[in-house]
Amino acid sequence: MSMKIVIVGAGVAGINAATKLVDNGYPGKDITIIDMGKDPHNRLPEEVMEGMLGAGGWSDGKLTYHTAIGGQLSKYCGEEKAMNLMDQVISNFRRFHPKPEEIFMSNPEEEPEFIKPYFGLRMFPVWHIGSNYLHEIAKNWYQYLVDKDVNFHWETKVTNIDFTQELIVCDVLNSELNLEINYEELIFAVGKSGIDFAQQLANQYQLPDEPKSVQIGVRFEAPQHYFQKLIDISYDFKLYQKFDDVSLRSFCTNNNAAYVAVEETYGDVTYNGHAKKGEEYRNNMTNFGIIMEIKGIENPFEWSRNVVQKLQKDGTGLYYSPSRVAGITSEGEMVSSHPVVETSQIEEAMGDYWTYIKNFIDDMDKVFDFGDDWGVYVPEVKYLSPEPLVNYKNLSLTKYPRVYFVGDALSARGITVSGAHGIYVAESLLNDKYHLEDVWYDGDLTLFI
Repeated sequence: MSMKIVIVGAGVAGINAATKLVDNGYPGKDITIIDMGKDPHNRLPEEVMEGMLGAGGWSDGKLTYHTAIGGQLSKYCGEEKAMNLMDQVISNFRRFHPKPEEIFMSNPEEEPEFIKPYFGLRMFPVWHIGSNYLHEIAKNWYQYLVDKDVNFHWETKVTNIDFTQELIVCDVLNSELNLEINYEELIFAVGKSGIDFAQQLANQYQLPDEPKSVQIGVRFEAPQHYFQKLIDISYDFKLYQKFDDVSLRSFCTNNNAAYVAVEETYGDVTYNGHAKKGEEYRNNMTNFGIIMEIKGIENPFEWSRNVVQKLQKDGTGLYYSPSRVAGITSEGEMVSSHPVVETSQIEEAMGDYWTYIKNFIDDMDKVFDFGDDWGVYVPEVKYLSPEPLVNYKNLSLTKYPRVYFVGDALSARGITVSGAHGIYVAESLLNDKYHLEDVWYDGDLTLFI
């Protein structure tokens, strides 16, 4: 007996879930994937936030390999199982890679002396898939799922989900059509572009959530040569500082052809970053987020939204630099921002917390000696929405056990953890609920390396 599974979102979480299911004999015809982006054959390079494999699987290509970052995967399933799930995600990228022999791992082991007086440096393994191969990986992966009879609805936006009637309502974009799709099991796998909708559902159904810290900061940008001595040791470096109620970290480092990306969360402009491959895109820049995790804020979601709204002007975010002007996007347009010549608006919005970020930048200058040759795009915000409370054994909502939240919808950070979420849910569907007849599946992990 098989059940109809609907997956909202074709990012790495949803695609890995579908792959795990069909690899183990689940009928593809009973799986439907809905995404408001395009399939990998029609998706344009600059369409970063939506479509097959989501943002990370379209423009990044670095798979972190450690449970200390990217969300709290091990709290759901334990350390050993979490690493096993990550192995499966990496195996899938290898499996559909046109040149898997070019995948390599960087694994820095010793923190360099020049960092120690000012920062900690998180050292962890990273698998480098190669962002120049991601589009081909997406095409190969998509064809595999199509050949397995998985149903895809592209350029289709989910506008409402009735958890009680188990019904999904969708608008087909660029048309006047709408769809209603029933499900028996729902994997809610939206990326960052769907976080607004996730919050809408959380409010509508009064979903209980887990307490979270505020995570807010800036996207920092400077010429790459200042950071080269650290990049040579740790390409995707992560600097951090920790205080009583505030900790700071750099993350999501982009090098060589590093561009700032504009996002919109809850109707407000925020910033992120991505990297392009190919000499035609090289700009010799490095960018990364500087994020504060702030504990002890009452109503952290409302507090964060209030700060973000104060950091808007003329319909966009802010850009501050002692000497630079805002950069251009990978499409050759100016990054949308309002330049400010002083930090008073930022200080007013963030209060004393801005001092932590400014001190972080000052300490970086002592290490890397970039002087005034830097700029920040304000704000960068991570995981504004509360994390819904789920059953740890299968990531189902405590109020609606046939609905599973994964990826960004469950505060995952990055490709590997998001994909692991999807596989974890798929395993529970295969193993705990259906026990499909005539299908080989004994709960062991299936790897394709």
